[in-house]
This record gives sequence, structure tokens and C-alpha cells, in this order.
Amino acid sequence: MHLEFLLEEPSAEKVLRNILPSIVTGNHTFKCIVFQGKYDLLKKLPARLRAYKRWIPENYRIIVLVDRDQENCTELKSKLNRFAAESGLLCRSTASGAFFQVLNRIAVEEIEAWFFGDPEAIRLAFPKIAVFENKAQYRNPDDIVNTWEMLEKLLQQKGYHRTGLRKGDAANAISVHMQPLKNKSKSFQVFWDGVSACLKI
Repeated sequence: MHLEFLLEEPSAEKVLRNILPSIVTGNHTFKCIVFQGKYDLLKKLPARLRAYKRWIPENYRIIVLVDRDQENCTELKSKLNRFAAESGLLCRSTASGAFFQVLNRIAVEEIEAWFFGDPEAIRLAFPKIAVFENKAQYRNPDDIVNTWEMLEKLLQQKGYHRTGLRKGDAANAISVHMQPLKNKSKSFQVFWDGVSACLKI
């Protein structure tokens, strides 16, 4: 199976390149295609999906990953599903049978929530960080508002990224330590389950 990930930013690619080799093994392969932000991805997605429809082999799966960014999650997911349907491709969430070609996934609220879902990975990347996950504001990673800013604040309190959080650097440093099966972010769990389903078909 070959997986094509359509991503809105380079930091998402850094995360996937660190965590996917644990599941995309053997003859399975993957490729990351990065757009210039969420707006750019959503603008170009319909045309790209129509292009895929013209040549996509049976052993290809297209995985679209975007941040929610305080949008209505149901409406955003419906939009992504509609793009796939209008291109003639089958989505996992709307396919009547086991076969599907497109998997749409949303990081709630941003991909940084996935880091909060694995606090040990944050501590391994930034050893000065003490236990923080028992505090109410961090307990449910997908409920954290402004996760990027919250991560920046957490790190800066211990002297990291004093001049501003560099998303790509932090994403790479944390994700290299992530253990996907232990991640407490619900949106990450849904993403990981979807990737697993792509590889099992």
C-alpha cells in the first residue's frame, strides 16, 4: 500500500516522518505533500483530487490532514468529504463497503494538541519540563484552546524558545519521542486508527 498525505504545513510533515515508520513498514510506502497553509490546501484540494481520480491505482490511499483551528469540526469534515465525492473518489466515512480511497482527518484543535497527548515526549525533548498533564487545562489535549500558544508558554517558562516557538523545530524534537499507541489525544487516536485501516485493506 502507498499512502499520500496532503498536509497544510511543514511541521506536520516533520511529525509524520518521525512517527509513520513504526506502522508503514515492509512493502508499504508513504509520501508527504505540503501546501502553503490550510487555505492553500483547501483551495487546491478539489483539483488535486480530480487529478488523482484519473490515475490512482487500487493500492493508493490519499490522507488529508488539516487543523480544526476553531472551525466547526462537523462542517469542516463535511467539506472535505464533499470534495472527495465531487471528484469521484470514495471516502472512508461515506463508503458503503470496506474499500475507500480517501481518508480525511482533522487535528483538534491544532497538531500541537497531539504533542500534549504525549507529555512524556515533550519531557524527553525538553528535559526541564516538569509534570504538567495533571493540571485541568492540560488534561484533555483536544480541549486546549490555542495549543500552539500554550505549548510556547509551557516551554518558555523553562527557558526554551525564548525568542518565539519555532514550530518545525519543536515538532521534530517532540515527535521523534512520541509513542502513538499511548497518545491521549482523541483526534490523534482517530488519525492513527485511520492510517492503520488504510494499511489493512
